[in-house]
Amino acid sequence: MALAGETEPAQAALPMSEIVVKGQILDRANTAFSASSFDADTLREQKISQPEQIFDQVPGMSIRDYGLGGVANSFTIRGFGDGGHGGDLGVVIDGVPLNEAMSHADGYVDLNVIVPLEVSDMTVFKGPVSSLYGNYNRGGLVKIDTRKGGQYTNLDLSGGSDGLVDVQGALGLEPGENQELNLALQHYQSDGYRPQSDGRRDTLSGRWGVGLGERTRVALSGRWHDADNDSASYLTEADYRRNPYGINANVQNDGAEKTFATLRGDVSHQLSPSLQLLGFLYGTEQDFTRWFTRPVGGGQWRQREEAYDREVSGAGLSLSGQHTPVGVPLLWIAGLETYREATDYLYSDGLDHRRPVAPPINDRRTELDSVSAFGELRADWHPLLQPSLGLRYDRFDGDCAPLGPETGDNPCSELNDLDNVSPKLGLRSRWASGLEFRASWSEGFALPPGWVKYQPEASNLDPLTFGQLEAGINWAPSETFELDLALFQVDSDGEVRTLDTGVYENYGETERRGLELSVAWQPVPQVSLSAIYGSTDTEVVKNADPNLEGKEVGGVSDYSATVQAGWLFLPEWRVNLIWRAVGGYALNADNSAYADSYDVMDIELDWRLRPGWNLYARVDNLADEEYAPTRFMFGGENLFATGAPRQVRLGVQISL
Repeated sequence: MALAGETEPAQAALPMSEIVVKGQILDRANTAFSASSFDADTLREQKISQPEQIFDQVPGMSIRDYGLGGVANSFTIRGFGDGGHGGDLGVVIDGVPLNEAMSHADGYVDLNVIVPLEVSDMTVFKGPVSSLYGNYNRGGLVKIDTRKGGQYTNLDLSGGSDGLVDVQGALGLEPGENQELNLALQHYQSDGYRPQSDGRRDTLSGRWGVGLGERTRVALSGRWHDADNDSASYLTEADYRRNPYGINANVQNDGAEKTFATLRGDVSHQLSPSLQLLGFLYGTEQDFTRWFTRPVGGGQWRQREEAYDREVSGAGLSLSGQHTPVGVPLLWIAGLETYREATDYLYSDGLDHRRPVAPPINDRRTELDSVSAFGELRADWHPLLQPSLGLRYDRFDGDCAPLGPETGDNPCSELNDLDNVSPKLGLRSRWASGLEFRASWSEGFALPPGWVKYQPEASNLDPLTFGQLEAGINWAPSETFELDLALFQVDSDGEVRTLDTGVYENYGETERRGLELSVAWQPVPQVSLSAIYGSTDTEVVKNADPNLEGKEVGGVSDYSATVQAGWLFLPEWRVNLIWRAVGGYALNADNSAYADSYDVMDIELDWRLRPGWNLYARVDNLADEEYAPTRFMFGGENLFATGAPRQVRLGVQISL
């Protein structure tokens, strides 16, 4: 794992060995913003089945596992609790956004469409710091780069508790002169640790690249994903106390089905040794349907159906360069991009085992279009003075139109045009060998939430803005020790409140303050120790209900921590202990209910059978603790999503 502040020297010329849509050049430089990076080897060492599992190694991040088959989890980052189910966390694959505009929630993102073995690098940026990406990343951004080029054969085969089978493979070939082919696949299935919780997902991805002369490369890539899951929904508090691994008697045949396919083309042209032009064009189609039984008040439960049929297209062009005018190294990037996302949305309630018995509440088509311009610049004037400047402009328009009769009253009309400018300023300073300081101020934004933005009377609304102030220090006095510390404050402004029916204004304000710490130490070659810690304090500063002012923002854990200890006790044998703790959080706006903290211990044993072959055994939740990683209030009930009991997994990793 690379702690925030780990550096990599700038290259003498821009790389042509691979095509990256945008940002790779600046990411290779020293960033003035906090970030946690993981390469392919680190990801393999963690034996993960889902890319999101690495978030446990990011200071200040925690995973809120919903336990709903086929529904993505959410994440806490920088004091925001709806990453993945709102606009709090952006995710991009090779520069293209994975977030969805209107699927289940603004900014919904499902990382299960990515095969862990296909990832070459995964970087988590903290806060709205990147000018290369706009909406959905006010709490942070996950940048995922897939493997490009190289010759390799990797397999990770494992099985374990509750019928778990996880088959992953990755293949890199050079099928012809100046050509590269990268393939990856995953088949994952499990019976689940609760009744009615079996699930399956299959993913296949591929990329073919070819050089057209010495200066130009083109690539064609695609991704296909199919998933089918059953779900046991949530438990009431009484259910949980009685049997945390049971099912409420009111739950019907819940579950989710999803198909996802995307195709993209990329081109890179080297205009000069220090100037590179990059372009992309892509399209995505997705069908996602979920059935969910939940309490609706008065002891009643109802099953609802939500279906999302998405079509996305996008294109972009960027120019990257590095120059040395008057002896000062400059790295820069500037670009334009456009996206169009259309979603056919069907929402029905009161189903009888997935069979509608009433007209739909919503049956409509939404469209969100955006045009953006961005730029970043970094100047290495002096080791003590390495400033960076970023600027992004986004403009949105769109529409909403019914596809059939609706019984609901959510707004549905033309989207009011919205635009926003987001500046980013950073400074990095090297005080001594192995000692660096960083400071930054950055601004992000979010569109008005949900259906409000499709309300004609909301034309006066501006995007919600979020400003982050951060300072950090990185100390690496030797190759065997590194410490990174960051302090931050994020202020929101312009959160939407309703004045009257169809009358809205930008009014609310919140404040988020926190500390994030990473430490890694290798006292002797056979022993490695690491720890991460994040603490967050949130406050509602201004709200339409003055009684909520001074309260915590709901759904944000007080703290999170992970401690790992590894010991190579024999030349080919290694044991690793992992302890994870997550603090409690407010369940409602008035903070009258609070979720409990929890902690779990995992253990892993590795045996290097021979070069390229690694056998492993892993036990998660070693003490078989009963805990709920997710709790919230819904329909007058305190609902629980139960964490997994003790899980045993055996596997083999093969590299040929």
